[in-house]
Amino acid sequence: MSDPQIRKSATLVETIYHEGGPAPETPLRRAACMTVIANPFAGRYVEEIDGFMKDLEPLGIEMAQQCIDALGGDASLVEGYGKGAIVGTNGELEHGALWHVPGGYAMRDKIAESMAIVPSTKKVGAPGARLDVPVTHTNASYVRSHFDAMEVGLNDAPKADEILLVLVMTTGPRIHARVGGLKAKDVAGKDGLR
Repeated sequence: MSDPQIRKSATLVETIYHEGGPAPETPLRRAACMTVIANPFAGRYVEEIDGFMKDLEPLGIEMAQQCIDALGGDASLVEGYGKGAIVGTNGELEHGALWHVPGGYAMRDKIAESMAIVPSTKKVGAPGARLDVPVTHTNASYVRSHFDAMEVGLNDAPKADEILLVLVMTTGPRIHARVGGLKAKDVAGKDGLR
């Protein structure tokens, strides 16, 4: 294949100070890095597509660093992550699945405490489509306080022959998380689950 053809990129940062209750000592920060690329498989069925994952690896590394930088530049502050893709209408859902490996491993390689699988979502959509990107704790998927999602999208993407790729990182649990379960401070860090 070839290097991804990028049309545009955007970074969104949210700082959440409270959710109607007392303000936490440290606000929650969430960053989403989005990149719109040409879909090399749009408009036709191609059997062998997995080689394009290798081509996406440098982009994954770049976007992961952009998320870290947007959150202040210190990867040790990242506690949650997720990824996603919106495929334009001339593509197929499987084209979004090409982002699983290059997007997920890029984040895991940059974050020391990251044994948990990176949650993911994908869909086919028109320009302006929105995507709820799921988020879990970076080191233990069962940390309930970090179950979250960040809604993302761009008004003009993806066009029919494009894919919108997304990485999301967060600096902590949901504000006012209080539904029990495994606490981040109690993570054993052995299996990516607990």
